[in-house]
Amino acid sequence: MANSNVAFFFFFALLIGHGIVELEASHHVYKHLLGLLSSAPANQPYRTGYHFQPPKNWINDPNGVMIYKGLYHFFYQYNPKGAVWGNIVWAHSTSNDLVNWTPHEPAIYPSQPSDINGCWSGSATILSSGKPAMLYTGIDSQNRQVQNLAIPKNLSDPYLTEWVKSAKNPLMQPTAQNHINASSFRDPTTAWLGPNKEWRVIIGSKVNRQGLAILYKSKNFVNWYQSKTPLHSADNTGMWECPDFFPALLHGQNGVDTSLNGPNVKHVLKVSLDDTKHDCYTIGSYDNVEDIYTPDEGSVEGDSGLRYDYGKYYASKTFFDNVQNRRILTSWINESSSVADDIKKGWSGVHAIPRKIWLDESGKQLVQWPVVEIEKLRANHVSLANKLLEGGSVIEVPGVTAAQADVEVSFEIKDFEKAEVLEPSWTNPQLLCSRKGASVKGSLGPFGLLVLASEGLKERTAVFFRIFKGHNKYMVLMCGDQSRSSLNQDNDMTTYGAFLDVDNRQHKLSLRSLIDHSIVESFGGGGEVCITSRVYPTLAINEAAHLYAFNNGNQSIKILELNAWSMKTAKIN
Repeated sequence: MANSNVAFFFFFALLIGHGIVELEASHHVYKHLLGLLSSAPANQPYRTGYHFQPPKNWINDPNGVMIYKGLYHFFYQYNPKGAVWGNIVWAHSTSNDLVNWTPHEPAIYPSQPSDINGCWSGSATILSSGKPAMLYTGIDSQNRQVQNLAIPKNLSDPYLTEWVKSAKNPLMQPTAQNHINASSFRDPTTAWLGPNKEWRVIIGSKVNRQGLAILYKSKNFVNWYQSKTPLHSADNTGMWECPDFFPALLHGQNGVDTSLNGPNVKHVLKVSLDDTKHDCYTIGSYDNVEDIYTPDEGSVEGDSGLRYDYGKYYASKTFFDNVQNRRILTSWINESSSVADDIKKGWSGVHAIPRKIWLDESGKQLVQWPVVEIEKLRANHVSLANKLLEGGSVIEVPGVTAAQADVEVSFEIKDFEKAEVLEPSWTNPQLLCSRKGASVKGSLGPFGLLVLASEGLKERTAVFFRIFKGHNKYMVLMCGDQSRSSLNQDNDMTTYGAFLDVDNRQHKLSLRSLIDHSIVESFGGGGEVCITSRVYPTLAINEAAHLYAFNNGNQSIKILELNAWSMKTAKIN
C-alpha cells in the first residue's frame, strides 16, 4: 500500500474557496425561503435534551461517521443559512462518548467544479494505512451527480478539522458510455477490500423503477472503474439512496470490519427508498469473487420487507467501532411539523441516538439497542415491580422528568389463548395499528406506555402491544400511535406499526422508550422492532408532561418490572 499511498496524496490540491450556491436537483428546494436567516425563538419546547442537533438550521443525512484516534467523528448534511433544505455543506462534530458533541467548522463545502452546486452524502473508509478517506456525491457545474474524494490535510490532528479534495475529482461520473442516470447516482458507501486487494464501493441509482447498487473497483482509491454488473438490484423499488453494505457475525453481538467475509458472517444490504422514505434491508450472502450479493431465500425486498425502524428514520449509516468491537447505526429523524413551523422555531431535523446493531439468533433480522454510553445521563431512578394492570387501567409513573426520560418495562402475559383472532386480510401492521389504536379496546392489549401525555390525556403518544392469534402461532403487534399526540392538527400524526416475532412460551414482552421533548424512540422485544415518532404536544410540554403505563384490553397484564429515569441534558454543539 505504500506506493499507492504516495499516488493517493499526489493527486490532492488545497481547498480553493468557500462559495455556497443554490442546489438544483431531485430534492425539494424552497427557493422563496432560502434567503431567510433563521433566528430561533427563546421558547423552545420541542428542542431535544440529549439527541444530536445543531443550535439552529436544517440538517439531514449523517455522513462519514467513524472513529479516528479514539475520537468519534460525525459529519452531516447542513444548511448554514436556514431551516429548510438547500446550500448543503458537510458540518462536523466530534465526541469522546457518542453522547456529548463538540462542533467544528464545516469540513467539506462547494469549491470545485465537481461539487460547486452542493456536497451531498457520502461515507468514510479507513484505508489499510489507517488513514481516513471520504467518498461523497457532488453536484457539478452541469447539475450532475458525481463522486468525489477528500482526505484530511493533517493526519496528526485528531479532530480532522481541515480536508483536502482530490485534483482528479470527479472520480466516478455518468457518461454516454455507462448510461448512468445523472440525477440518480449518489451516496457512496464505506468501501471494502476484496480478495484481490481491490477496493469496492457501491453507489445508489435506478433505471426506471429498478433500484441499483452500482459497483465500482479501484486498486489505489483514486482510479475507479465500473463493474460489469451491479452488486444487487431489485425491480419496482425506485431510487436507492444512502445504500449501506456490511458483514454481521452469525453468532454474538460484536461487530466486524467492513471487509470481512467468510463462513461465520452474513451480509446486510440496506437501502433508503426515495419513494417512501423508509430504510429497508435484507440479509444474505456475498460472493466476493463474482461481486454479487444474494438475499437469503424468503427475503422480501422493498417497502414490504424488513426496516431498521418503522417510524421516522431515514438515510441511516453504520460504521465499525474497532475500539469497542461493535457496529453502530446512525440516522436522520426529520420533522413531522409544517415547513412554516420549522422556520418559526429556527431549525429542522435531529439525529437518532446511536444504536448498536447485530444479527439475532435466527440470523433472519437485526437487533438494535441504544449505545450503552447514553445511560450515563440517567438520574432520579424510579421503579415498579409486580404491578397488576387490570383491564382499562392507567397508572402514572411519578418522580421522573417525563419530557426527558428513559423507561424500560417488562410485561407478563398469562393466557395467550385469550388473544383476538388475526383476520387473514390483516397483513399490513401500520394499517392495523391505525384501525386498532390505543383507544380501541381489545383482549390482550392494547397495553404499554402513554408518553408525553397531558393531565387528563387530551394529548398523549401511545407505544403499545396488542396480541393476536394467527394461523398456528401468536402474533404481537407493536404500535406507535401519534393520533392524539398534539392538539395542533397541522402536524403529521401518522400511526406506525410492525409485527414482532416473539416466543410466547416466555410469556414476556419488553419495551424501552427514549423520550426527549418532541421525539420518542421505542424498542420492542429487546430491539427486534423499533419505532421512532416525532410529536409536538401543546399541553404536555416540559414540566406539564406525564408518563403512564396503561392497559386497554379486557385481560389483566402484569408489569414484572418498570424502571424509569430522568435524563440529564447532554452537551451538544
